[in-house]
Amino acid sequence: MTVPHDFTLPSSLRTRIETIAAKSGQSPAAVIADALENGHSLDWQEQFVDHVLAGIADADRGNFASAEDIDRVLNRYRPS
Repeated sequence: MTVPHDFTLPSSLRTRIETIAAKSGQSPAAVIADALENGHSLDWQEQFVDHVLAGIADADRGNFASAEDIDRVLNRYRPS
């Protein structure tokens, strides 16, 4: 269903939405839809995108979890 929309956002919100969209490769409409449909605030989306980009940058530098790190996490949730 397409709902016609015409509303004005403060420039500070518009800038935040456009920045999230640019960093995440989404459209501004998708950023707004995520906030409305999933309750992901702009603060949450900004932090999520920044953490994902930081993780990608770490991976690009070769920083990965060691086999021991992975085993430690997996074993934490296995019954003894």
